[in-house]
Amino acid sequence: MNNLLTPYSIKNLELKNRIVMSPMCQYSVDKEDGAPNNWHFVHYVSRAVGGTGLIIMEMTSVTPEGRITNGGLGLWSDHQIPEYQRIISEIHKHGAKVGIQIAHAGRKAEDATQPVGASDIPVEVLPEETMNGELKSPRTLTTREVQETVQQFKEATERAVKAGFDTIELHGAHGYLLHQFMSPSINNRADEYGKDLALFGEEVVRAVKSAMPKTMPLIMRMSAIEYVDDGYDLSHSIKMANRFKEAGVDLFHVSSGGEGPPGKSKPKNTPGYQVPFAREFKKQLGLPVIAVGKLSDPALAEATISNGDAELVAIARGMLNDPYWGLHAEKALSRKVNPPFQYARGIR
Repeated sequence: MNNLLTPYSIKNLELKNRIVMSPMCQYSVDKEDGAPNNWHFVHYVSRAVGGTGLIIMEMTSVTPEGRITNGGLGLWSDHQIPEYQRIISEIHKHGAKVGIQIAHAGRKAEDATQPVGASDIPVEVLPEETMNGELKSPRTLTTREVQETVQQFKEATERAVKAGFDTIELHGAHGYLLHQFMSPSINNRADEYGKDLALFGEEVVRAVKSAMPKTMPLIMRMSAIEYVDDGYDLSHSIKMANRFKEAGVDLFHVSSGGEGPPGKSKPKNTPGYQVPFAREFKKQLGLPVIAVGKLSDPALAEATISNGDAELVAIARGMLNDPYWGLHAEKALSRKVNPPFQYARGIR
C-alpha cells in the first residue's frame, strides 16, 4: 500500500489522497481588485486535473492594505465571491477539495501607503527578497485597530464559506501579521497584545471558528522556528500552537522562517528539512499536521506519510514545475494511474 495515495478525512473534509497543493502567491490580479481571474482559474483547476487531493489557494488578504502587493488576492468584499465560486465549482468536478489561506501581510505589505504591524519595527530584507525591491517602515496598530482586524478575519471567513471553500487556513507563518504578534523579536507592544503574544492569534482563531460550520476543519500555518539570530525556537512556537489548539485549530501546517534575515539557526535547505518540525508539532499537540518543504520526490513524500511524521504533505515548487505532480507521483509509486481519459494516452 502507498500511504500517500490513501484517502484522508478530518471532520467533513474528505480527501482522495494525502497530497496538498501548498499556497503560493501568484501576484496576478491585474485589475488590482483582489478578485481571481482566468490565470487563477487555469492555475488551480489544472492542479485538480493533475491529481491533487487538497488545493490551498494562495495568501488572500482581509483588507486591501493587507496584501503583499496590489496583485494579491483578497476577500474584503462580497463582490469578490463569484470569481472564487467559479474556480471552486470546477475544482470539485475533478474530485479535489479546496481551501483558502486567509491572512494580512502586516509590515510586509509592499504596496501599502503605510504598512501596519504588531509594532513599528521594520523588516530587514534584501531587495531580491521582495516583489518591489523595498519595504516601508510600519506603523504600530492601535489596540482598537487590532480588534477591528480580528473582525476583518471573521468577515473574510464568512465570505470564504459563502464561496464554497471546503476548509480555511490561517497564515500564521513567514513574518506576516499573525506571526508578527507571536514573535518576541517583532512584537514590543505595551498593551495586552504585547504582554500576551498568543492573544491576537487566539482571538482570530475564535472569531474565524465562529464563522465556520462546526464540521469544517480549521488549518493554521505556523513557522516552527525563526531564522533571525535570537529568534524564537520550537518550544515557543509549540507554546503558541497550544493556545491556538485550545481556541479551535484542527490541523497545523508546519513551515519555518520568513520573518527576517536568516542567521545561524536557519536549517540547511535539504529535501525534507522541515519534516522534523511537523513531527514534533504532531507529537506535542496531538493533532494532525501537514509537512512542507522540498518534498517533491514522491518517494520522500510517501516516506513522510508512511513513517507517521505527518498526515498530509504539501508540495509547492514541485507543483509550479508540474501541474500533474499528483498523477505522476501515483504512477511512480504504484506503477499504475487513472488519469482523465483525455490524457490517458500520455500519462499511462
